[in-house]
Amino acid sequence: MKSGDIIKKGVLESFAFTDELSIETVLVTLALAFITGLFIFFIYKLSFSGVVFSKSFGTSLIMIAMVTAMVILPISTNLVLSLGMVGALSIVRFRTAVKDPMDTVFMFWAIAAGITLGARLYAESCLASGAIGIFLVVWNLFKSKRNFPFMLVVRFDEGSRKEVQAVLRKMPPGKLKSKIVSGGAIELTIEMNIRESEAGMIDSFSAIPGVHNASLISYNGDVVS
Repeated sequence: MKSGDIIKKGVLESFAFTDELSIETVLVTLALAFITGLFIFFIYKLSFSGVVFSKSFGTSLIMIAMVTAMVILPISTNLVLSLGMVGALSIVRFRTAVKDPMDTVFMFWAIAAGITLGARLYAESCLASGAIGIFLVVWNLFKSKRNFPFMLVVRFDEGSRKEVQAVLRKMPPGKLKSKIVSGGAIELTIEMNIRESEAGMIDSFSAIPGVHNASLISYNGDVVS
């Protein structure tokens, strides 16, 4: 047997279940894709750390898993259809801007879950999705215990310098980012890592005469030490 015949035989054997795609298989696959998509949406909502939560994006994760499974089902059962589908999908272009890299991760997760379910690897898909979900939950719990970067902005009169410094000593150590002096008033911008439960310490500045305002701003970004 020639090498070409061996390859041809292997390809045909991989599509030996062409006529085995039944309505029950389609319904079970789509139901599992829906449940897996709900699970991905729940993990996304649990681990979301942005500013504005997009419910439509979470819903799209469910639809991505189901649509991908629907596409893979006929591809995995028909060689001719699979070749045509590859050509059709190669011309599709997605231009939606993704602001958070983690959103891309969840999209790939939904696509991967849909592919494995469409290939009827039900146990493997559920096991992998469960492991990824547990990892993200544990990571989110670990992250919630960390100190987050905040920017403290305090504007006060020159005569209140000592009182302001006394309050700053009671707060976690920080790094001075900027100092502006204008017309007898001083504005300090300090970066410090504090827990969200400690944010109430800023209220101490309101009791100091001569303090115009004090702001504590949380931001997302990489902190380089």
